Amino acid sequence: MRVRPAHRIGGAIALTVAAAVALGGCVASTPEPTATPSNEASATPSPEATPTGPILRPGEAAAANRQFFDLINTEYHDANGRGDGRTIVDSLVDNGFEKQDMEITPDSTAIGLAADSIVVSVRIKGECLLGQFTPENYVSSIEPLLGTGGCLVGKTRTIDW
Repeated sequence: MRVRPAHRIGGAIALTVAAAVALGGCVASTPEPTATPSNEASATPSPEATPTGPILRPGEAAAANRQFFDLINTEYHDANGRGDGRTIVDSLVDNGFEKQDMEITPDSTAIGLAADSIVVSVRIKGECLLGQFTPENYVSSIEPLLGTGGCLVGKTRTIDW
């Protein structure tokens, strides 16, 4: 067995250390990023709920509001049939229509019999949304505002509730 001189061993070690230091510069000095677990919800905001059906469009024409008017009145008719004037008006008000823009015909005739139909109107931008309730169905139309400034001809109920 041959013994190496100590200076050669020391030189080999120094050369190995120098090579390791030199090659160490070729390797990325910052570690790869890792995911950090978090108990918080995602920072991405959730989208706001959007209406999926007709909506009330304040400030727009009668035509833009007719689908919503019909939706409210059809749901009312499905639940109540012809119903009565006060609850028809209340249903519309509860859904955003303005009571001061409404007219409604009486629930009964001059001799106390139930009226064949009840007509409700809403004035919107110089036009009238009209809804007619009978025991069998509900229908609507858009008509021009009358010269009187109202929507209905004849006797109407005072809406003071």
